Amino acid sequence: MTLTARDKRALAALGVALVVSLAVYFWPQNEPAPAVVEPAASVKASEKRLERVRRLAAQLPARERQLKAMQQELARWEAGLIRAETGQQAQADVVQILREIASRQTPPLEFASVDIGRIRPFGKGGHYGEALVSVTFDCAIEQLVNLFADLAARPEAVVTDEIRITATRRKDKLLRVQLRVAGLVPGSLVPQRKGGAAF
Repeated sequence: MTLTARDKRALAALGVALVVSLAVYFWPQNEPAPAVVEPAASVKASEKRLERVRRLAAQLPARERQLKAMQQELARWEAGLIRAETGQQAQADVVQILREIASRQTPPLEFASVDIGRIRPFGKGGHYGEALVSVTFDCAIEQLVNLFADLAARPEAVVTDEIRITATRRKDKLLRVQLRVAGLVPGSLVPQRKGGAAF
């Protein structure tokens, strides 16, 4: 069987068409691969999640009220901080508070000695410190009770840190009192070591 010129042209066109078809078929495509879609969650699981979100949303107003109350309590508590530019000024303020309280006693108390302690960290986080001051004085038991009551009534956060009581003159019924108080100060007044930690 002989091929005519027309048949040869048809075979050539068929070959070219076959090559183009194969090139188009195997040509790499630039389209991204289709995203894998997770199977749809069950209706029960979706309802449980929705219920949980609703419960959390219902708790939000109560939690906001609690947060506001806590912020108000913290502000009230921090109002008693002894505010000063330096630790020494804070300690001087604590001494002044003690002198005011002692002068109001009947008869007024006189300090035999005043010792300025250190400023130490208070609590965790470094937000607060304590300015320590120690005083020594002689007084009757009633005066000591009144002094503690007056100290507790002060708006400043000054509290008893340590107390030592010994009898001095038995016939006068006087007591020798060594009292150390701590005034709450901002943490910025606590001295820092070179390494950064408070000592």
